Amino acid sequence: MANVLKLGLPKGSLQESTLAIFKKAGWNFIVSSRTYTPYCDDPELESLLIRAQEIARYVEQGIFDAGITGKDWILENDADVEEVCELVYAKASLRPVRWVLAVPEESPVKSVKDLEGRHISTEVVNLTRKYLARHGVKAEVEFSWGATEAKPRLLSDAIVEVTETGSSLRANKLRIVDTILNSTTRFIANREAYQDPWKRQKIDNMARLLQSGIMATGHVGLKMNVSSEKLDRVMAMLPAMKTPTVSQLYDGSGAAVEVIVEEKTVREIIPGLIQAGATDIIEYPLNKVIP
Repeated sequence: MANVLKLGLPKGSLQESTLAIFKKAGWNFIVSSRTYTPYCDDPELESLLIRAQEIARYVEQGIFDAGITGKDWILENDADVEEVCELVYAKASLRPVRWVLAVPEESPVKSVKDLEGRHISTEVVNLTRKYLARHGVKAEVEFSWGATEAKPRLLSDAIVEVTETGSSLRANKLRIVDTILNSTTRFIANREAYQDPWKRQKIDNMARLLQSGIMATGHVGLKMNVSSEKLDRVMAMLPAMKTPTVSQLYDGSGAAVEVIVEEKTVREIIPGLIQAGATDIIEYPLNKVIP
């Protein structure tokens, strides 16, 4: 029987961004609205879409050989797994998410100490209890099945909730008291599976390409031609991940310059490059950047 890697992928808020990162890395998944088993163009992968909250536990048990989940859910489940690499992306951005302690704007609570004997709603019960224990606070922590931001004032005194930008908390007139945990997405593996030579190589190769896909996100390539007398001026303007590549033009009249830059800076760079004498400027997207 051919070698197969069993992979757990997050369903829900992380699903779209996760599949987009895999596509950049070279794996294409086709997801039907009626199934939890997406088709992948790699016959060596068998995948299942499941909530990120559960993936670490199933990887630990060996139901999955590897999976994508957050550091928060590894800690919440006390899962004993191999953390192969960090993948810094979330639902809406390429940055960590935060689990925060929040209260209504009008609440007298100023610190976690003020929650002694109070009621807290959250999806991360274990993380919250450990946080309270570190601060020597005794409070009732109740699991929240959803709509957690709606519970303060009526059903709880405070919540512990995940946020990327804080916009949802502000919309619900909640105030952040403290940050409990900064969390990023992780590529994890079952410890026994990771000892298998074929699975380890497959997992490590996937990790390398996933990281390269994330590194490429938000970056573009720029190519341009520059005459010899203007080359130093153009080079001084170029930010780069590493030293720009410079090749002599066929007729010896100048150089072809190639560089990778942050996409958000291109609108500021190109007008200056034109003024400095660069010509034939081409901007192109990137799928992978492998250092």
